[in-house]
Amino acid sequence: MNKVPHIEVKDLVCAYGDYLVLRDISFEIKRAEILVIMGRSGCGKSTLLKHMIGLREPAEGKVYYDGKDFTSSSEAERESMLRKFGILYQGGALWSSMTLEENVAFPLEEYTDLKRSQIHDIVEMKLSQVGLKGFQKFYPSELSGGMRKRAGLARAMALDPEILFFDEPTSGLDPISSKRLDDLILNLRDLFNTTVVVVTHELDSIFSIADQAIMLSPKEKTIIGCGNPQELIRNSGDPTVTDFLSRMGGRQPA
Repeated sequence: MNKVPHIEVKDLVCAYGDYLVLRDISFEIKRAEILVIMGRSGCGKSTLLKHMIGLREPAEGKVYYDGKDFTSSSEAERESMLRKFGILYQGGALWSSMTLEENVAFPLEEYTDLKRSQIHDIVEMKLSQVGLKGFQKFYPSELSGGMRKRAGLARAMALDPEILFFDEPTSGLDPISSKRLDDLILNLRDLFNTTVVVVTHELDSIFSIADQAIMLSPKEKTIIGCGNPQELIRNSGDPTVTDFLSRMGGRQPA
């Protein structure tokens, strides 16, 4: 059995110039595990995600994928690792001038040599997997917020990534749409053995999908809680973590 973490973040320091955002960030994620990065607004959740996927370079520290140093890799090596990622940004980040079919087909056209007929079949399959069968010719403006998020997920899945990254996937959605997206994330993980990293502050999502969670603090600028959310709410010992996870409206542990 491979004991090397699928993802390892080690001694990471995130900064914008002289402004320190996060320090001493270290954690590991096993293959097919769902990790939630949680915390209040302004704690650095999205900044950490950007460093993990290479949109920003760390001031210090390393990010490893399957034991390979992503941070210091060559351009070709990094490109090879990035091909294994699927990323769903806030709002879905779909191209408004393209249909759903064109949006999902885009990464396949850019990064593969598949024939048009093969791409068409894959697009149909990906849209079906997220519950959007028959919506190929629709434009993003013709869909609800939840449907746009699911269409963005279909595009993120186009190249069958090993790792899916989500930035606030349920933000702005009604409770039913949020639950449907949470269930979809769990189903995809179980079906494809995908490792998932989710940035969110939504309690229902945290308790529904997380195998493990890390909590960031804007005051301490580091991780102040790490573990399964159900265990954290009982045993953290840090009142900031306990208060965050027991807010009114959040799902209480059984």
